[in-house]
Amino acid sequence: MAAVAAGNGAFREEEGTGGDAAAPQPHAPTSAPGARLSRLPLARVKALVKADPDVTLAGQEAIFILARAAELFVETIAKDAYCCAQQGKRKTLQRRDLDNAIEAVDEFAFLEGIGRRWWKSKMQ
Repeated sequence: MAAVAAGNGAFREEEGTGGDAAAPQPHAPTSAPGARLSRLPLARVKALVKADPDVTLAGQEAIFILARAAELFVETIAKDAYCCAQQGKRKTLQRRDLDNAIEAVDEFAFLEGIGRRWWKSKMQ
């Protein structure tokens, strides 16, 4: 038996395939023609990556993965900040909601203090 990717991205067991088959690869979900795989502009992500003096080459796959990771990060922190806003019986996110989410979630500890420093630098 071998695991084979079904059309919906899930894996199913299939008999009759060779024992030396390559590892199953999940398929991208099918969507409407012209739909974008990334919500962030890849050219902008590539420009940000190339702004790092330590980066000499960046392949398209790496750029796509970085763009997708950035999307997931923004989505996660926005959801956590929205929960903080809901606790204050509000639907509009405020800067303090992001600050509260950063303080509440251990994975965001690397951001502590950054928001305040960035905001102060923009206000001067």
